[in-house]
Amino acid sequence: MNVRTVTELVATYGATRGGLIAMLEEIQHDHGYLPEDVLRQLAAATSRSLVDIYGIATFYKAFTLAPRGRHVITVCLGTACHVRGAPRIVGEFERLLAIKAGDTTADGEFTLETVNCLGACALGPIVVADGRYFSNVSTAEVADILARTRAGVDAADPGKTERDIPMCVRCPRCEHSLLDPSRALDGHPSIRLDSAFDGVRGWVRLSSLYGSRSTDAEYGAPEGVAAEYFCPHCHARLTGPPRCAECDAPLLRISVRGGGVFLRCSRSGCNERFLDVRGPGAPAEPPRGLPAESART
Repeated sequence: MNVRTVTELVATYGATRGGLIAMLEEIQHDHGYLPEDVLRQLAAATSRSLVDIYGIATFYKAFTLAPRGRHVITVCLGTACHVRGAPRIVGEFERLLAIKAGDTTADGEFTLETVNCLGACALGPIVVADGRYFSNVSTAEVADILARTRAGVDAADPGKTERDIPMCVRCPRCEHSLLDPSRALDGHPSIRLDSAFDGVRGWVRLSSLYGSRSTDAEYGAPEGVAAEYFCPHCHARLTGPPRCAECDAPLLRISVRGGGVFLRCSRSGCNERFLDVRGPGAPAEPPRGLPAESART
């Protein structure tokens, strides 16, 4: 994977607030978190104070200042999951991993997080392991989920992994729902977007089931061509950083109810996609040498 330097990022995105967010997204995509030394370079390159950079980095839950484990386990604690025993599931993960929610194991293998809602309430309790869903989870299944995650969820037994989970998605800019109940794909409301490629504009519908590749488009992009996607309500561009790890094309990025983000490669023929969920976690630590009250300004 090509990791771009801070100088290259600034040349691409500029020093506006929107540009800073895009650069932070790319930095986190490349490193897995936001390293302090890189943030200091970013502050110098954009002529902004380190406090400004940390203010943005700590405002958005999607950013993390601490390295995360090689595997990330997220347990939904939304109301439906909670009443079905999600707190006990969190407790079992904590017992087996010997950590608390929000922490990472000493060997750096697992990070355990919680999230308020994943929008799949009928299938709770929900656990997400490295972007793969497990539904109707019981405490007896926790050890198996950990074992399969260590082995790689895809390689372990994909037939037993719940992937076709309905997502409630919205535009990250105007927060308008992107679901279109009037046109279903896979038996669920489709995700309605506007698209453009090579000067051609039209509509596209994606399946709202995570893991499904079903699509319907007014004009389908040719194989290997990356399309741009836009919100049909506010017309905000929804493609951008981070970039696909497989083909380096921009990723479609839309919000999922409960704080998650669904990312899908914009290049026709590439099937890369994942769901990025973030729990509330602990308050971010300020950089060394910077007063805590300043870091939160």
